[in-house]
Amino acid sequence: MRWKEKSGLPDRAFVKAVSEMEQGLIDADLGGHILKKRVSLPGRGKRGGARVIVATEKADRWFFLYGFEKNERDTITTRELRFFQEMATDFLEFDERQVEIALAAGEFVEIVDENKEV
Repeated sequence: MRWKEKSGLPDRAFVKAVSEMEQGLIDADLGGHILKKRVSLPGRGKRGGARVIVATEKADRWFFLYGFEKNERDTITTRELRFFQEMATDFLEFDERQVEIALAAGEFVEIVDENKEV
């Protein structure tokens, strides 16, 4: 969330990224339920924008784990990938109650697509 706020990335950028990934528009499937996706930064577009690391089973849950601007780094390290894959395994096994607890504790932040029925 700190990176999101610092970069000025609006919630709708995450909603758009999920919509694109649901359509199969994924920049890289890194294995272990980890995807890398380009997102547009305000006024910069996708090319000069940012990358987000997402944990998902391409169903109803999309956990944005990490974000970075393209001009800061090219990609993540193998060590980081293994860490994100472990996080994905844990998070994707959460049931609704565990997700609600994490949300209430401020450990997760929910971004809702206002145009979709829940």
